[in-house]
Amino acid sequence: METRKLRKEKTGIVVSNKMDKSIVVVVQRQIKHPIYGKFIKKTSSFMAHDEKNESNIGDSVIITETRPLSKNKCWRLVEIIERAK
Repeated sequence: METRKLRKEKTGIVVSNKMDKSIVVVVQRQIKHPIYGKFIKKTSSFMAHDEKNESNIGDSVIITETRPLSKNKCWRLVEIIERAK
């Protein structure tokens, strides 16, 4: 029996859901400046597959890595942590 490798998971906020079965998720992280030591906020955006079109703008979600689904999509929605207010 083959074991499946661990897949990356990221937590972010949905910024766009205008496409059919696709969302754009922004993931924010903090890195420390190598010289000055100040923490800097860096953002990355990922296009993810949302099969049921259930997420809305402002939702906090978990996405996981998957095989390439299109030119830009290689992530899929796992669960919605918190709905937007």
